[in-house]
Amino acid sequence: MTQDFAVEASGLVKTFDGKRAVDGVDLMVPAGTIYGVLGPNGAGKTTTLRMLLGIIDPDEGERKVLGQSQPLRAAGQIGYLPEERGLYPAMPAREAIAFMGALRGLPLKEGRRRADALLQAHGLGEAAHRAIRTLSKGMAQTVQILGTLVHGPKLIVLDEPFSGLDALNQGRLEALIREQAATGATILFSTHVIAHAERLCARIAIIAGGRVQFEGSVDDARNHLKPKVTLTTRANDGPWRTALPADTRNENGSWIFDLPDGGIEPLLAALIAGNAGIEALSIERPGLHDAFVAIAGEAAGRAMDEVAEALP
Repeated sequence: MTQDFAVEASGLVKTFDGKRAVDGVDLMVPAGTIYGVLGPNGAGKTTTLRMLLGIIDPDEGERKVLGQSQPLRAAGQIGYLPEERGLYPAMPAREAIAFMGALRGLPLKEGRRRADALLQAHGLGEAAHRAIRTLSKGMAQTVQILGTLVHGPKLIVLDEPFSGLDALNQGRLEALIREQAATGATILFSTHVIAHAERLCARIAIIAGGRVQFEGSVDDARNHLKPKVTLTTRANDGPWRTALPADTRNENGSWIFDLPDGGIEPLLAALIAGNAGIEALSIERPGLHDAFVAIAGEAAGRAMDEVAEALP
């Protein structure tokens, strides 16, 4: 284990009522990166994060967080947003943020100063002295996120942070995550919305059935599938047809197939020589959603889609 990783886990196992919620999870989160844990509800994401943070102990396996084999010793350097949101409804926004910082060792006076600056910077300056119960759901969630960050943590762990946010506030949260990463903080977040991970993450882990099905860069995940070629020709038939890959299908007058292993150039030469009359040609890399389905399976993909469709 090295200091180049903010989070390291090997063989984590957790069983509840005789069922393995987490079944041998390995994770390596490089320091200073944005790292996403993807998977449908029930995949084991939340249990994994809680074991990493020391909230619960694994039945088997080892973990190290910010160099500590006992994660609670690093608690003052960690910001954690749990999946279950919770703020005291009567507490003003400014005090809520300062209170969350105090729980991590930040003096209340400094916490209030930082809270004012954070609220102002994120368009909530007028809400500083308003009770949490008077805020919209998106505003209240932003306050809790700011409370997660107020003490300047080295590691920020967010469990389903986009859940319950509308598109505008999701965009603001993405910007906030990038802002924190730019300061050198490590961001580890779980999500079942693949688009957020595709836009934000340097590396991801795909968890399904309590196991890591893939760990690596987003590009590595997308490379599980070949790029897709869409070709439109003036001619409908001719000797050039034999040059098309065996998996070619015709949809709405266009030929669609996986990019051949030898690249597109040999095919182009055959099409030109055979007078196919190339009208349009595009090559599209697969998205992370398609890669997720290829790695985790159709059932996991459908489960992710169902939850994503239910979001605001």
